[in-house]
Amino acid sequence: MTEKQITFNAKTHALDNNDNFSPDGRFLCYDTRYMVFNTNLANSKSVEKVAIATGEETVLWQPESISGENAAPGVAAVSYHPTENKVVFIHGPLLEEVDERGYYDIRNRNGAIVSADGNGEFSIADLRDVATDRPTTPGAQRGGTHRHEYSRNGERIGFTYDDFLQQDYDRTIGYMEASNSAPEGFSHYFAVLVKPVKKGESKPGEIEKAYGDSWVDSMGSKRAFIGKVRAENGVDYKTSLFIAEIPGSVEITSAYSGDANTYPNPPKGVEIRRLTHSTSDEGIVRGSYSGKQIAYLSKDEKGISQVFIIHVDGSDRSDDMKKRPMQVTDYATDASNVRWHPSDEWLFSISGGKVYASYIGSSADFGKSILLTPDDLNREALVVSPDGKSLAYNVDLPNATASRIINGEENNEYKQIFILELHDVLSL
Repeated sequence: MTEKQITFNAKTHALDNNDNFSPDGRFLCYDTRYMVFNTNLANSKSVEKVAIATGEETVLWQPESISGENAAPGVAAVSYHPTENKVVFIHGPLLEEVDERGYYDIRNRNGAIVSADGNGEFSIADLRDVATDRPTTPGAQRGGTHRHEYSRNGERIGFTYDDFLQQDYDRTIGYMEASNSAPEGFSHYFAVLVKPVKKGESKPGEIEKAYGDSWVDSMGSKRAFIGKVRAENGVDYKTSLFIAEIPGSVEITSAYSGDANTYPNPPKGVEIRRLTHSTSDEGIVRGSYSGKQIAYLSKDEKGISQVFIIHVDGSDRSDDMKKRPMQVTDYATDASNVRWHPSDEWLFSISGGKVYASYIGSSADFGKSILLTPDDLNREALVVSPDGKSLAYNVDLPNATASRIINGEENNEYKQIFILELHDVLSL
């Protein structure tokens, strides 16, 4: 194994645990949050890429911006398209829109797409329409999309979503796809996948919040997520694993975009299945490359967050024990940042700032974990290259000659990107 630092300058290089590798594995995209005033994404001023071989950095998009406690536009949380040379990311209001739209906020942002060759070819994917004197424009959102992620075939973009017109609803998940029926001037048609119940009004088994979502299969027909769901006693809540299924017969334009008094509805035919009845499932869930299994985090009997896997058609109440969740790791400290190797036989995760590979193949070695990074660096935001031969992650490192004021205090630590070349370590 070879660990190598590839960025060094006094600037944030935030991977954010997204799909940061370029399709050819030669570049990583990132944003520059935590550089001005505070840690709000509103103050992230650019999205960029770095060449892994040379360390050369290229600005992909850097609009004119306002910085401060309230700021705009806010450009962050960037992911590569799986086959094309472009990236998708959060984009808040442009400066000329602030008077009308207000500053950046979780309910005031869009998905933006920009060419990754540095030529600045740019577009906003989803129309934001918050009119109250008429129904919402079909295919528009009325709040903010966030953490955009392409399906592996590149046809759909999944995201979390926060509504502006109906703020008594919590966060949910949705998807968009390119459509001739998209609002005029925009490329993609928007729809929620889960209509949550109003905050505090759910009945046992009903979902009030959906988050931690990711595509399961390469076609973008299944999106797994964590649901905050009312417990059986009608008082407490559980956080459990769910999956939203989008059958081939589903037409995104059958979604209802809502109006001033009505929350959006998913397209007709979308189905929601509950896979676990846990009280403590968490993190960003991840589908295997085959689309047959889901990896997620949940607390063990000691209250420590561990990596679990479950079959896509599984349940913790299944009569078939093979379809029930299986605990993969047995860490002494919480697991985070779970990611799949393309072979589907290994899972990567971080515990105590160290990166591990855990074997999940069908053998007596199931659950065996290999420590990949034995020193004391505190690693985060783990991502895997398309060929599975290298990992990338962030490490906060001090800079000897530079600092800035963040949240009212001087800070000289900057998120740097490291690469770990795996070579032949994944063998038993």
